[in-house]
Amino acid sequence: MPKQPAFPGLRDAMKKKQTRRELFLSEMDAVVPWGRLLALIAPHYPKAGPKGGRPPMPLETMLRVYFLQNWYALSDPMAEETLYDSEAMRRFAGIELGDDRIPDETTILNFRHLLERHGLTEAIFADVNAHLADKGITLRSGTLVDVSGRTPSVRESPRKIIDAPSSTKNKAGARDPEMSSTKKGNTWYFGMKAHVGVDAESGVTHSLETSTARVHDSRIWDELLHGEETSVWADKGYVNAEREAAFSDDGKVWGVMRKAPKGGKLHPEDEKINRIIAMVRARVEHPFRILKRQFGYVKTRYRGLAKNRAQLFTLFALGNLFLVRRRLLA
Repeated sequence: MPKQPAFPGLRDAMKKKQTRRELFLSEMDAVVPWGRLLALIAPHYPKAGPKGGRPPMPLETMLRVYFLQNWYALSDPMAEETLYDSEAMRRFAGIELGDDRIPDETTILNFRHLLERHGLTEAIFADVNAHLADKGITLRSGTLVDVSGRTPSVRESPRKIIDAPSSTKNKAGARDPEMSSTKKGNTWYFGMKAHVGVDAESGVTHSLETSTARVHDSRIWDELLHGEETSVWADKGYVNAEREAAFSDDGKVWGVMRKAPKGGKLHPEDEKINRIIAMVRARVEHPFRILKRQFGYVKTRYRGLAKNRAQLFTLFALGNLFLVRRRLLA
């Protein structure tokens, strides 16, 4: 005689082991400042009309589904599919299968477009950092400046480029017109860049700017500093004599990797300085590592700079929370 199937919720309650996904979602549920983020979005979220009709999905459900999309690199259709498949994700989103509506891919897409249209992902990034400041995780004296910190394998593009699809086999029959190409060595790459300012002590990303791959790093500078730095640790691409002189005159530390003269060798003293700078600058890789290894973000998902820029603000906001989650939970 076949076994009588248990109710899904009861079966889940009887589990003896918490999965890694469940642990991750429970931790993030505890550290996301839901109240202030919902208050931020609520004025822009549609309300039920006076004539009735189908009410919109609860705002908190949609925000939770949107975060799930970013944590697990899900497209709009896959986000809908995964909600049907995963009890852990439905529980996180506050959805009970059979009792509550599951948002379809169009509803999920419309919510993402609402955030993009009103610039709300930048506001989420700012609000998360304000929340961290309220919790005592504040900016210190040093800023690490870098761009799209990927650690490439032999087959990957350089760490400065976030790849965009270069194929023309799509509905438009063309590559993304808002992305651009750049040459590294003898190879061309296509995509965009994410420039960040990272707090040297906590590793929290406090500033973010985006550009196409062709834009030189040195053109993105003022946007990455909070203005109170006593030290800046930057990639060589951001360096020029005017900036170095300005920092030196103010008595600030200017940590930039030394470069050997063309055809020559680096002086041993410069090699020693480079090792010290590299140890300090290593922390700037942590936010990018979280996006790539933890959240699965390895290339652009959407066409156009605006949509990808909006997603990056969300990813770095969530990355900041993940980075300091132990301190927040404590």
